[in-house]
Amino acid sequence: MNAIRWLGELLEETHWSFVVAVVVIYGINQGFGYALAKVGTDYYMKDVQKLQPSESQVYLQIARIPWVIKPIWGLFTDIVPFFGYHRRPYFILAGIVGILSMLFLSLHEKLHIGLALLSLMAGNAGGAIADVTVDACIAHQSVTHRSLAPHMQSLCSMSSSIGALIGYSLSGVFLHLIGPKGVYGLLSIPYALMLLVGILLDEQRALTDYTQVPKKFWDAIMRMLTTLIRQDVWGQCFYMFISFALSLNIHEGLFKWETDSKAGPSFSQEAIGFISSIGSVGSLFGAILYQHSLKTHPIRNVLFWAQLFLSLSGMLDLVLILRLNLKLGIPDMLFAIINESVFQLVQNLKWLTFYVITSKLCPSDIEGTFFALVMSIDNLGNSSSEWLGGSLLCYLNVTSTQFDKLWQAILIRNVMRIAPLCFLCLVPNGGEDSESGSSNLQDNEALEPRNVELTPLIANASS
Repeated sequence: MNAIRWLGELLEETHWSFVVAVVVIYGINQGFGYALAKVGTDYYMKDVQKLQPSESQVYLQIARIPWVIKPIWGLFTDIVPFFGYHRRPYFILAGIVGILSMLFLSLHEKLHIGLALLSLMAGNAGGAIADVTVDACIAHQSVTHRSLAPHMQSLCSMSSSIGALIGYSLSGVFLHLIGPKGVYGLLSIPYALMLLVGILLDEQRALTDYTQVPKKFWDAIMRMLTTLIRQDVWGQCFYMFISFALSLNIHEGLFKWETDSKAGPSFSQEAIGFISSIGSVGSLFGAILYQHSLKTHPIRNVLFWAQLFLSLSGMLDLVLILRLNLKLGIPDMLFAIINESVFQLVQNLKWLTFYVITSKLCPSDIEGTFFALVMSIDNLGNSSSEWLGGSLLCYLNVTSTQFDKLWQAILIRNVMRIAPLCFLCLVPNGGEDSESGSSNLQDNEALEPRNVELTPLIANASS
């Protein structure tokens, strides 16, 4: 009943098209669509393109470059309108690009890997543009309806979590019925809804002096650079980057072992989807744990324990690879579910803490663009993690049929996950309170270190 009440308040105070936009982008595209695309792309690279694990990781991170350059999309949506509109044209553009890219992947037989990568990049570009645009809409609504900001965050979080749960639950079924390319065809529907959002969104048209666009671009870039070179800002950004980059991602090697290795559990497509869906419940539980228990703890303490538990939880992969779970009487499916749930829980706690830090870094007037900049640093860290992990798999000769040294890759990854703790001192254990928010970066004075507590994010926390 409480959820119905605050949803009613949102519909009453904001336009219904805004609520629809949040549900479509966060719930259907980023929640349901991302879950379906993640599992579908794993099988597309393995069964259709027939790539080695290390190759898959490198190619997939090339395809995610549009997410790394999110500040560019942010600058355009903030500064360059079309026909007097700042938001609607970008939703329409993102929808069209996404539809065409997904249909191209779905309808072409034996598509060259280069063309497949370009199509995946185009799809990611559509998702990144829509993500930045809806963040800007939410930021605007949070300013004009400050009392509703927590409700907007709840709507974003709930939409994303429910969408991911449904997407992972159905991914195995769809893969079995229509295959990876069919899944891409299905993914054109979320982009079509994105296009519909651009048509229906309620946005006031404004007159624009295009001669001022270059000056606005330059001013925004200079403000971002001025903020970024502050020690309290670059230190936190560096820690965020290094904590992701050194958490080597060897997912493709584990995925191939779980599905193809004769010594492994030989999980079916439905089983992979089911494991991922239960794992998303772990992510939701992590958000609840943060909200009710950890938001009052100092940021540095939460980051320390999150990084430490991330390393320790990686040992569960080692237990599975060495088949120790069977010696303990734990079936592969149950152990894989526990493993995925624990990982998603700890990873989400880490992300939420970084979102809090990022929200405190943003200077006024360019909050959306600067937020996108910091998130792109995190995305670059994730991409570096994939590239380093792929290089490790290649160095250890872990292939689609050779898994003898996969346990070594897991062990090295787990040790590397502890290394970022050496840089934790770059994250101040204090700062301005939540009331001051981003205003603490509007002047050039150094921050006075204070004891801060984690506070709930408002709705523009999206990677």
